[in-house]
Amino acid sequence: MIDSILLWCLSVPVFLFLGLLYIGHRAHRADWGNWFLNCLDGINRLLCHHYHRLSAETVPLPEAGPAILAANHISGLDPMILCAISTRPLHFMIAREQYERFGLQWLFKAVGCIPVDRKGRPEKSLRDALRALQAGKVIGIFPQGTIQDEANPTHKLKGGIVRLAAWANAPVYPVHISGIAGTGHVVLAPFIRSQVTINISEPIRCDVGTMHDALEQIQHKIEQGK
Repeated sequence: MIDSILLWCLSVPVFLFLGLLYIGHRAHRADWGNWFLNCLDGINRLLCHHYHRLSAETVPLPEAGPAILAANHISGLDPMILCAISTRPLHFMIAREQYERFGLQWLFKAVGCIPVDRKGRPEKSLRDALRALQAGKVIGIFPQGTIQDEANPTHKLKGGIVRLAAWANAPVYPVHISGIAGTGHVVLAPFIRSQVTINISEPIRCDVGTMHDALEQIQHKIEQGK
């Protein structure tokens, strides 16, 4: 009798976990080429749309070829929101200290994140991102560089985004995120229920001769949402 109860207690979490993976797999929209990552994609979409009440449409990314998704950065929930509105896998450029966060490095590596060494050799991350774009991937960037106050951002955009776009001939899709309840928090933000609103602007094309103007346009779009 005790053995049966113990077996039942152990089997319930397993069935719940498998059920969650099944639901996540049915909800996924981006094909990561990996069953487990597709399940996580679907779970993230359900979490963002139902728990964080995201009602936005998907970004109209090209079906193939390079593209850059650029957004303002106000919390640790932001990457999850961008993944939830993308129909293609997003490979984020993230600070190395975040990439090496205990317990999460395996996930960041699995989804193709590109670590940025902000105090050492940031040019290496630009080369890695350029190779990814040249391979036809979609890169996610928070060009403000660090979490900002949504109402009063203090950092100007990093110029690397327009250089990457020009070198790879990749359109930049500016996104403005608002309504995050956990603004300013990295770890806590995904757990605090939000009413997320996003504004997706028309894609911006960059070339060597118009990089300065393109950077100003992107900055205005991701900070003001229009």
